[in-house]
Amino acid sequence: MKSTVNSPSNSGEPAPADAPSGQAASPSTSGTVLSTVRTALRSALSSLLPLPRRGHAPATALLPLTERVPAMAAPCRMHPAVYAIEAAVIDWARRTGLPADPGVGYHRVAGRVFSEFDAAAAALFAQWLTWLFHLDDELDERSGPLDVFHGLLKGAARHPLEAAFADLWRVTSARMSDSWRARFAVGLQRQYDACRTEADNRAAGRMPTIEEYPALRRGTVGPYLYDLVEPCLRVEVPVWVQRSEPWRLLVDACSDVTAWCNDVASRPKERGDVHNFVVLAMRQLGLGEREATAWVLDRIARRCEDMREAARRLPLDDLAPAVARDVSKVACAYLAAPRAHLDWLLESKRYA
Repeated sequence: MKSTVNSPSNSGEPAPADAPSGQAASPSTSGTVLSTVRTALRSALSSLLPLPRRGHAPATALLPLTERVPAMAAPCRMHPAVYAIEAAVIDWARRTGLPADPGVGYHRVAGRVFSEFDAAAAALFAQWLTWLFHLDDELDERSGPLDVFHGLLKGAARHPLEAAFADLWRVTSARMSDSWRARFAVGLQRQYDACRTEADNRAAGRMPTIEEYPALRRGTVGPYLYDLVEPCLRVEVPVWVQRSEPWRLLVDACSDVTAWCNDVASRPKERGDVHNFVVLAMRQLGLGEREATAWVLDRIARRCEDMREAARRLPLDDLAPAVARDVSKVACAYLAAPRAHLDWLLESKRYA
């Protein structure tokens, strides 16, 4: 089956209105077409969802997905040892010098994604999530936001984020192959490059296009986050599988879904930062906030379908039974992530 990763519907690009064959569209015609498309979008999207009411979490705007996406219809099961996982994360954060805020609840994301696995797997992933979100805040709030990346890439341990990373890396990488370690390093470099692009955009007052944004966002969200599922579960996906088209589609679609849901929930907190899918839809498609949110939700629903289709096409029959079980465990964690993330966005005070 042909991949849909690069199709306009998956990249967030509206289908272009083509001029008749052999005839160039005039400026006035192009303006009329654009105006008509915007009017049609407003009409189609305006009644799809309400804006969150005052006092409600912005993430409530994501609730229509529970009716549109079967995998997001019901809340995830929570790990029975969730409080022990929370205690392990708080203890680790304090020991490494990171702020520990139980109300944010990163352990609850991990507790849902790894609800069927042992508590150690969930605790390690929750520690990485805690580190990643503190890194995200550091990049957003500091005047020299990329300095910390230089320390990470050089193995420094002067900043609390560097020390926490070194501690996590020591535990995580010990059980993995050189190939996996190289893959993680590539993901960290991709995040640095994407954050560098965002910083350059802000300095130049430039806005990424809707076509550019999905790939850029896939970088800033931390591509290595999805590689971390393997060491948490003490398994490793064969190189040829993780390079296969269905696996790449599964990972990229999972990344898009969680990142774009985060954009919807975090938009009010980001105070107009253009690196947000909702903001880009408002500014580049001429939509209001409600219509732009519905436009993003439509693309999230499509990417959820891409995830389900990719999971069906994984080459499990070509693997030994034990390896196929390991690969299935990782894939199941990815498939659980969108609803686990939604549940967390609805309950966490991070974006309240």
